[in-house]
Amino acid sequence: MTMKKWIVPMLSMTLLMPTMAGAASPAATAVKASVNTPAAELRAGLDYLLSEHFTLAVTAMTKAYDGTPDAAAAYKALDQNALDMQPAIASLYGDAGAAEFERIFRAHNQYTEDLVKATKNKDTAAIQTAEDKVSGFVDEFGNFLGTATEGKLPAAAAKQVIRSHEDHVQEVFEDYAAGDYQGAYEAYRKGYAEMFSISKALSSAIVTQMPAKFESTKADTKAADLRSALNQLAGEHFALSVLQMQEQYEGRAASDALIRAEAMNTADFKAAIASIYGAEGAAAFEQIWVTNHVNAQADFVSAVKNKDAAAKAAVEARIAGFATEFAAFLDSATAGNLPKAAGQAALTTHENQVQQVLTQYAAGDYTASYQTNREGYKTMFSVGQALGNAIVTQFNDKFQEAVTPATTDPAAMTKVWMKVGSGVLNINGTVTQMDTEPFIWSGMTYIPLRYLSEGIGAEVKWDKGAQQVTIKAGSDTLVFWMNKDFMEVNGMRQSVGAKVFVNDDNRTVVPLRFITELLGWDVQWGGDKSITLTKSM
Repeated sequence: MTMKKWIVPMLSMTLLMPTMAGAASPAATAVKASVNTPAAELRAGLDYLLSEHFTLAVTAMTKAYDGTPDAAAAYKALDQNALDMQPAIASLYGDAGAAEFERIFRAHNQYTEDLVKATKNKDTAAIQTAEDKVSGFVDEFGNFLGTATEGKLPAAAAKQVIRSHEDHVQEVFEDYAAGDYQGAYEAYRKGYAEMFSISKALSSAIVTQMPAKFESTKADTKAADLRSALNQLAGEHFALSVLQMQEQYEGRAASDALIRAEAMNTADFKAAIASIYGAEGAAAFEQIWVTNHVNAQADFVSAVKNKDAAAKAAVEARIAGFATEFAAFLDSATAGNLPKAAGQAALTTHENQVQQVLTQYAAGDYTASYQTNREGYKTMFSVGQALGNAIVTQFNDKFQEAVTPATTDPAAMTKVWMKVGSGVLNINGTVTQMDTEPFIWSGMTYIPLRYLSEGIGAEVKWDKGAQQVTIKAGSDTLVFWMNKDFMEVNGMRQSVGAKVFVNDDNRTVVPLRFITELLGWDVQWGGDKSITLTKSM
């Protein structure tokens, strides 16, 4: 099955530097541009985790197909990548959301492993079964993202990009299994680039859903785009280097195709430098980058393979010289915004990690090699951040975004979302993780009073002696008593309809029907037992 029709255009690296026409107009209010906003941090984190998933998935599949001794370690690293995504999911959608994510996402790694086995055994029926499971994952995960983001990333759109991702993974694997290594790594580069488009779409949906959590910053600014593009280039360089060095060490045919892919990555890096510092800067970059960096890594492999200590020491000296020379280049190019000392430290760390991945691999310590591999890959995203920050600081006016003053709508709606059995509370996009959950008891739904009240700006006071809760919301005062089925609204007694009580989490809970009927909230139930309350405030 060929997937060539799914090829996605590569990011144009010649457009990293915005033109002056794209800068903020003099008549508009502009804010200092930064690559370090909360939204840009979210996007960069997703860049890292999603792109690493792609690199490890492809590596694990091709290693398993070839039956290499490091295949099991590759799959273990792939599974750990999925586990590492959970804290980020929990911080956004609570523990329940993280658990559901884990259930869906980790399982699909097994489906790709099944596809490898079936392909290797030429078992047509098993191949179809594995592909059907992948299709099921696409639907289930797309629905999960659509629900979690409250439609900010529609389920249909999510399914489309996930399907495209899966097709790219399969295309790389199928070309590789057919011995078309050049085709495989061309597809690899396209599939890898696509992960950064996915992280942009997902991070944009999340910050739109939760503006307060991300301080109303945006994930799709020019500065965030620059940081992401540099993440892509640096991360791909590391991933391709590690693969190429392993293939060269083993004397495998895929090594030449990986060398070609590395050269394409270098060309994209050169174009990016040219878009910022011109042709002369790009030429200087290429000379330094290729001679004692890319080429030196290949020489390092030969020295390790031949157990030639003298040759190994010589190439290590060349690589150390590269770190010094390239750090000086970056210091000069960025007008000191990326100081030589900081650049040299980062580059030395990178080079040490690349070499360590290979030496651990050569020693047969595959678990350690993949651990270093993951550490080294993550380091590249620090490089993207540092270089992006230096460039944006240097040319800040070109990365600034025009800001339109916000307007206040007196009839604005307050929207509250919660779910039976979930601790997530979302009020107008601001997400809070509650330490208790809405629940159903005796046929009636109860919700926690304090979180809802404080979330909409009300003041809550508790009188332990009187077992009384007082809520002040604007000019209104509401009073509740524990184990009573009545309350007072501005001194007037009202029936609650059921008793107010303290639950096992020591939180005061009230019947949902009370909120909707007495305080004028509209309620909508979701099929998943989610509750959406809206009211003009």
